[in-house]
Amino acid sequence: MTIDQTSPDAKRQKTEMKIGTHSGTFHADEALAVFMLKLLPKYKDSAVVRSRTPEVLEACDIVVDVQGQYDGVKHFDHHQRDFSETFSPSFKTKLSSAGLIYKHFGKEVISSQLDIKHDDSKLGILYDKIYSAMIEAIDGNDNGQSAYPDDIEPAYSTSSITLPGMVAALNPAWNETYDDAYLDSQFEKASKLMGGVFLDLVKYYGNAWLPARDLVKSAIVNSKQYDDEGRIVVFDQFVTWKGHLFDLEEELKIKGQIYYVIYSDGKGWRVQAVPVDSHSFQSRKPLPEPWRGVRDQALSDLTGIDGGVFVHATGFIGGNQTREGALLMAQKALTFLNS
Repeated sequence: MTIDQTSPDAKRQKTEMKIGTHSGTFHADEALAVFMLKLLPKYKDSAVVRSRTPEVLEACDIVVDVQGQYDGVKHFDHHQRDFSETFSPSFKTKLSSAGLIYKHFGKEVISSQLDIKHDDSKLGILYDKIYSAMIEAIDGNDNGQSAYPDDIEPAYSTSSITLPGMVAALNPAWNETYDDAYLDSQFEKASKLMGGVFLDLVKYYGNAWLPARDLVKSAIVNSKQYDDEGRIVVFDQFVTWKGHLFDLEEELKIKGQIYYVIYSDGKGWRVQAVPVDSHSFQSRKPLPEPWRGVRDQALSDLTGIDGGVFVHATGFIGGNQTREGALLMAQKALTFLNS
């Protein structure tokens, strides 16, 4: 039957975009890569073509994770012998198809999901953060790059609770039907699984993490009103600060300068000693040793500061009933530094 070339069906066939990827067993990287592409207006309504036939794939508008080519325009494969592309000079992890698509289209994806303009400096911050928070792990897993040294023996298996593990489990088992139609339907499930997690992450970093970063930066900039050397940071509303403080110290060229952070826990006020780094339980300057393990009125008597609640036995955190009391605790703790 000849199709009328002026009909809507013919026009749709001519204009429909196609995303190509390999058929057969699928993995987390191309499942996410395809999902990200379909978030873009250009590929929103694209058909996903899963094949191993070169001619079929070349007829697609963009090809991921297959064909042995990477040009940053149409081909986004990473299986070539000489492939060594990374996200940026700051990263050592080799990219998978997810990382390649994110590297080239990630800013556009984030911009479309969060309504951030392309020239907004915040877009670059989110672009880097989302890569390090999620995409890099997908790249490393697909390329067989362990997050840990080879000589570390895992205490238990995490394979079934990781995203790549969950995607792998959607592939047919050895004794299940293994045909293209079933594999394609399972790939669609995998793509939605990866995409759902990715979108939640983008929204979290755009709507919660980034505003928190602004608040932490503002508090750091204003810290010298509490101490001439800026060693005390005060938050007048609770905000997740640890993930930002160390990065902002680097950015503001004050690494290691901040010793104490003050914030409300909803009932009273806390003064917390800043850790050596974001992964450490060791404090830069714990609260004074004589205060540790002391509580309530005994703490107030010892410090000379009303409203004492407690100081942890390790000195990493203490409490006071008021903001003023917590601030005085931090300021007085500074006098012990050289004593």
